[in-house]
Amino acid sequence: EVQLVESGGGSVQPGGSLRLSCAASGFTFRSYVMNWVRQAPGKGVEWVSTINSGGTSTTYADSVKGRFTISRDNAKNTLYLQMNGLKPEDTAVYYCARVGGIPLRGQGTQVTVSS
Repeated sequence: EVQLVESGGGSVQPGGSLRLSCAASGFTFRSYVMNWVRQAPGKGVEWVSTINSGGTSTTYADSVKGRFTISRDNAKNTLYLQMNGLKPEDTAVYYCARVGGIPLRGQGTQVTVSS
């Protein structure tokens, strides 16, 4: 089955850290550019970060630049998002998404940043 499964979300205080994972299966993960996107309550989907297929090039939204790091392990078919210095405005459901081919996105993992 072709799927993406996110994990690693949770509740943290401002300034805290979380590491999200996205396990890919059913397709050739190493061939695809991958995104992290998020959706806060009552808002639209916001792009967070992109990584190329080889993991050598990354881009970030200005809102997370310097705090979040996207990476991937193609041997493990897994995408990551290391989130440091979390802020309340980072509260959202985070999704990994494949770029290209038939649209594919995971079910999401909730991140809540609150004191």
